[in-house]
Amino acid sequence: MRAVRVIAWALVVVVAVGLVAIRFFSDAPQPGGVTTDGGDDISVANGPGGPFELTAHTGERMRDVDFRGRYMLIFFGYSLCPDICPIEMEKITATLNLLEEEGLDTTPVQPLFITLDPARDTPEMLADFVGQYHPRLIGLTGSEADVDAVVKAYRVYREVVEDPSYDGYLINHLWVDFLMGPDGSFERVFTSKDTPASMADVLRPLLAS
Repeated sequence: MRAVRVIAWALVVVVAVGLVAIRFFSDAPQPGGVTTDGGDDISVANGPGGPFELTAHTGERMRDVDFRGRYMLIFFGYSLCPDICPIEMEKITATLNLLEEEGLDTTPVQPLFITLDPARDTPEMLADFVGQYHPRLIGLTGSEADVDAVVKAYRVYREVVEDPSYDGYLINHLWVDFLMGPDGSFERVFTSKDTPASMADVLRPLLAS
């Protein structure tokens, strides 16, 4: 019965995040930006992103400017997520591992996991979560105000859904990875349709340059 509920919930989430992804991002971004359903072009200049100051899973306070000179590969989720977040972290890990196996230095790409659940995702919780994936993955949390600010800056969909089976609630959320440039500007998104191979194809030239 629990498995059926998880599958049913997962289908709801996939539909929900799919609709939200369509709202902000087309599956095939146009040159120079991505297109909203209203036909507006979200360019590098006015795309998602902005300053943030959050607490890393190590307890260290970190800001977006700490990653200048590197690409940020950002996913928004939460450690108690039953499916989407582990899947995406495994995909990011596989992508970086693939590039490293080719002999490339992946340090110019910094993977970040920003929580949508600051009430439960303490630095200790995030340390346990990110420790299961790529060794350079950084988990970021903070106060509700801290997280709200970065969620708004990146235009991330987040909806709390009551569910006693998961410590009281689940969170429906956007399923994309944001790739931000070395200057902090928006580059593109990777969607659930991307694979480690397709993501590596995008990142490889950035690492080789």
